[in-house]
Amino acid sequence: MIHILALAVLPALILIYYTYQQDKLQREPVKQIVKAFFYGCASVFASLLISVPLMNMGAFPHEITSLSGAVKTAFLGAAIPEETAKLFLLWLFLRKCKDFDERMDGIVYAVAVGMGFAAFENIEYLFASGSNWITTGISRSITAIPGHFGFAVIMGYYYSLHHFDGYRAPGAGLKMWLYPVVAHGLYDTIAMSAAATPEISGIVSIAILLLCFWMLKWARNRMKVHLLADSLHATGIDEQ
Repeated sequence: MIHILALAVLPALILIYYTYQQDKLQREPVKQIVKAFFYGCASVFASLLISVPLMNMGAFPHEITSLSGAVKTAFLGAAIPEETAKLFLLWLFLRKCKDFDERMDGIVYAVAVGMGFAAFENIEYLFASGSNWITTGISRSITAIPGHFGFAVIMGYYYSLHHFDGYRAPGAGLKMWLYPVVAHGLYDTIAMSAAATPEISGIVSIAILLLCFWMLKWARNRMKVHLLADSLHATGIDEQ
């Protein structure tokens, strides 16, 4: 049991630590990051308050047998409920967080929330996979966990943009929800399409890995943008 928990949670903790290390100007208190992580765990249950009613209403199929079914399940069964829940818990955490005083902080805390969700979800998947838990754990550590990391950075980037630079980026308030939903929905559509057409599973795997690589690269660049903005602000230079 300990081995399963370790494999499920460790990839998420590594990405939290990586993000924490990128925050070079003023790192956040560890206790706040831990708190945000557990907020992320709670977002799993919050997402069910959206996905379960949608499933009961027949908004998406129980079994995926077509591409349209994959799209419906990806967006209505996963992306919209999960990203909405994560954003709500992120807002709930940050609304009274006095340490949220730099743009990079939004990414740090969004990643902590996102990885809390991903770790809890990973535990469920690994325990459900029985004797295949090692294979499942390794597979998810290079696909699903980086995927959730990418969604979190997107959310945190636009959350901070909206909070600190809303007058310069009026659309950021919508983008901090919409863009993670779109990225998550595309990721899950690609992944779930293999269930409808197993013969393309190899292509699907490559597509997922490429998407994860692109999101990781994008995430790294967005961190640099916010770090630069924070640095300019700290030195009294009004960034353009």
